Amino acid sequence: MRVIGLMSGTSYDAIDAAAADLRLDGDSLVLRPLGMIGDAYDAEVREALAAALPPAATTLAEVCRLDTLIGQAFAATGLRADRELCDGRAELVASHGQTVYHWTDGGRVRGTLQIGQPAWIAEATGLPVVADFRPRDIAAGGQGAPLVSLVDLLWLRGRPGTPVALNLGGIANLTAPDGTAFDTGPAGALIDAAVHHFTGRAYDTDGALAARGRVHEPLLRRLLDEPYYALPAPKTTGKELFHRDYLLAALAAVTDPAVPATRAKAAAPATPSDPTAPAAPTAPAGIGPLAHQDVIATLTRLTARTVADAVRSVCATEVIASGGGTRNPVLMTMLAEELPGVPLHTSDALGLPSAAKEAYAFAVLGFLTLHGLAGTDPRSTGARHPSVLGSVTPGRNGLPRAPRGLKQPVRLVIG
Repeated sequence: MRVIGLMSGTSYDAIDAAAADLRLDGDSLVLRPLGMIGDAYDAEVREALAAALPPAATTLAEVCRLDTLIGQAFAATGLRADRELCDGRAELVASHGQTVYHWTDGGRVRGTLQIGQPAWIAEATGLPVVADFRPRDIAAGGQGAPLVSLVDLLWLRGRPGTPVALNLGGIANLTAPDGTAFDTGPAGALIDAAVHHFTGRAYDTDGALAARGRVHEPLLRRLLDEPYYALPAPKTTGKELFHRDYLLAALAAVTDPAVPATRAKAAAPATPSDPTAPAAPTAPAGIGPLAHQDVIATLTRLTARTVADAVRSVCATEVIASGGGTRNPVLMTMLAEELPGVPLHTSDALGLPSAAKEAYAFAVLGFLTLHGLAGTDPRSTGARHPSVLGSVTPGRNGLPRAPRGLKQPVRLVIG
């Protein structure tokens, strides 16, 4: 079956599409990559999305508008992927949508919201669409994330030692062979927020700003005091916690120790920044004694340190990384420094392009759903049981007749 996976992560800079031929062969799921494309959100959508995301307030009218605009954007990318990657012969689209809120309360996830109405995708492509993957796992008592953990477990099965799959997006997450999976904390979320706040640019291209800065140890220590890092797995987080105002509160407390953290938070601006849209700088070159390059270097070290702490907690013997963070050489160098003796590779070396691994993962999850197979492992999400994920929107010709009674695959083979 030819399946297109559509994904936009917490950095909301673009929609990634990956196409794959998927088939079951005994107890193996065989994935043949067909290629990937990416489409940036246009300025209107990026700006509207940035203005609606936490910690900002929004309206139901704006959520409805964004659901349509993002659905139309995903539809255009899905149609292009079918034409360019599948010769117009795709059979299914699996759409993660755009996460706009992940509701956590005392370590428990109460709900999650991904928007990008799948009806627009089905109408544009004529194909059935599996979407809204996360809520079913949450309803079963799970975290609803990281959902790529099942794919990671199948993919890395049989690899020697304790290989860990690591994704470096806006938020970083990892999966270990025993099923342990969790969000480690921010990957690009705080770095991107700082870059946009200080320079108006989208992100730290090639880590150039971090390379010119020096790690500010007092700021790093304060950021490492975040209680989230000490929570046990399974756990998930997002930009509801790690956003620009969170950073500004930490900076205010470090540069003016007389300002308690609670006052710093209250004083922080309420308008969120968009880490992707071009804009004029909104702040001076630094705060107090800190140059903005020092702040960015410190945040890059924060990501490397917290990821490395998480990797050590599962006794990893190898790290296989993917996501946009792998394109930041300073981050990857710092991560290697934090993990001496632990080999660090990207997923490209194992046949899955690091830039589109999540899109391929959701293609797999959509395929499993259509075949009535579970898309979760309770060891990873904390759910009471495995679940068949998502909701299905019929295509122009209804739903394909997928065979039932199939056995759950135990490994993923790339070939």
